[in-house]
Amino acid sequence: MGGVGRERTAQLEYSEIQSAMLDEAKRRRKAAKIIAVLGHFLGRESGDGGKGVLDGMTVADIGCSAGFIADELVNAGASRTLGVDIDVPGLRRAAARFGDRVVFLCGDGTALPFPDNSVDVLVFNHIYEHVVDPDAVVKEMHRVLADDGVLYLGLGNRLGVMEPHYKLPFLSYLPPALADWYVRLFGKADRYHERFRTRRGLRRMLRDFYVWDYTLPVLVTPDRFAGSELFAGLPGRFARAVLDRMPGFLLRALLPLVPTYLWVATKKPRYPAGERLPRPPEFVRTP
Repeated sequence: MGGVGRERTAQLEYSEIQSAMLDEAKRRRKAAKIIAVLGHFLGRESGDGGKGVLDGMTVADIGCSAGFIADELVNAGASRTLGVDIDVPGLRRAAARFGDRVVFLCGDGTALPFPDNSVDVLVFNHIYEHVVDPDAVVKEMHRVLADDGVLYLGLGNRLGVMEPHYKLPFLSYLPPALADWYVRLFGKADRYHERFRTRRGLRRMLRDFYVWDYTLPVLVTPDRFAGSELFAGLPGRFARAVLDRMPGFLLRALLPLVPTYLWVATKKPRYPAGERLPRPPEFVRTP
């Protein structure tokens, strides 16, 4: 797939660079979380692994790579599932395994091969930092999303302390030249391609959408949103206990530093239709 930056080019064959894209168990866990969030927003919650949440819907995974999340979208009942990427090796793997269930397309997110208002659900999960022009991709998703459709977004935060791809603290805080030097110093890569945005920058990127924030609901009630892996082991249980006791105003104050945001966006005003949660989703912005 492909914010304009210093001599940036598209990250082709990303699944060959980042082995996490081929970690099937991890990708399917991410899909379960995505489907659980969508199910709550749509009021189509299911206790059976998400089955039926997307019944009758056309769904597209933008940045699908090897297709594991797209396959789970089929399992959730989507009547038509599409996967789009420029990762050719990933698409080959996806088509070989799931081509009888998912239509995989090699295409750039800035020119999606879909008609206007034609997709009921779009998934854009941890992709924006990799693409050359995320604002253009978001504009395209706005074009193809149905007027009553839903866009799921997993969004990394520039102010998250530990950079998620290279596991180097404060890497995303640095200007490009220093970030390149940092990843080379630790033998991680020749240069740092990714470009993250702050919470404020992400809100600007989605300025044409109505946006709901599911970050705190997932953090506070991970079992409800298939997010148990967020709190694995003793450190995870400690973090969960702290979050359970933390007052809402303090949780909200910490949001600018949360490493990942989970947002749901729509083109027209729409409210979460699921059951009331201990920590409900909060409205982020309006066009």
